Amino acid sequence: MSVRPWMMGRPAAQGTAEHAAEAGGEFDMGELIMHHLADANELELPFVGALHLPTGWLLDAGPLGVIDLAPTKHVVLMGFAALLCVIFFLPLARTARKRREGKAPGGMGGAIEAVILYFRDEVVRRSIGHGADAYTPFILTLFFFVLSMNLLGLVPWGGSATGNLSVTAALAFCSFIVIEVSGMRGLGPRGYMRTIFFAPEGMSGLARAAMLMIFTPVELLGKLTKPFALTIRLFANMTAGHTLIFALGGLIFVFMNILAAAAGVAVASTLMGTAVMVLEVFVAFLQAYIFALLTSVFIGLIRHAH
Repeated sequence: MSVRPWMMGRPAAQGTAEHAAEAGGEFDMGELIMHHLADANELELPFVGALHLPTGWLLDAGPLGVIDLAPTKHVVLMGFAALLCVIFFLPLARTARKRREGKAPGGMGGAIEAVILYFRDEVVRRSIGHGADAYTPFILTLFFFVLSMNLLGLVPWGGSATGNLSVTAALAFCSFIVIEVSGMRGLGPRGYMRTIFFAPEGMSGLARAAMLMIFTPVELLGKLTKPFALTIRLFANMTAGHTLIFALGGLIFVFMNILAAAAGVAVASTLMGTAVMVLEVFVAFLQAYIFALLTSVFIGLIRHAH
């Protein structure tokens, strides 16, 4: 969804309200919400205005058709989230030297070390078991990357890339690849195939064939539901929270022409919006944690399929 010219260079709510006033029409809350949630070819920056992103990066992929590789708002926000993680964690990595020297890191380094140790001991090792430490960097990367994108959605002029179904599906696909490859390495080719073509032990003949016909589609469907659950859970929670915040804020403009109710609605919607915003900060952390936790659980389940 492209950004309308009258929205450029200003907050979405302000642009929508001013346009409605100029046109003599009513405030469109749906357009306000979609302007924040939907992807676009423009990026709004504070004190700068709308930054037009390049377009027309088309790639002929043959049977797949023509693919547009031009960056969009959510792609830029994903890259910015990754850059923030690099900028934040590279200096903190130097604190590892203190640990080698027998000194405990302090300040932010100590806090992040506590988070990393918690994930390693209480999430990764408990979920995966033997050989879990090899997966700790991947799980931590998922957590902090998803958390960064979630928090960017709470910043003015920002947007939550995790409110895009394509983004959450791509993250879930990466987790799916790691999960299945972990199963292949942990169980071996024969053991991994048994996670697809499953029949209870001790059965043979027609009964075994019947069980294979029943359980094989179920097992295949079970493999696909894991990334589907990761995709929908993150997307739905982030989209719902942002929709609620903008709906509450939009009540101010809906009732702005009713002077008697405007003040009361403004105070009530501001208080409720603030409460929901605080809740959204908690949800941003919670959904990043759940995404990382479920990925760990799925890896542990397939590595110990017996």
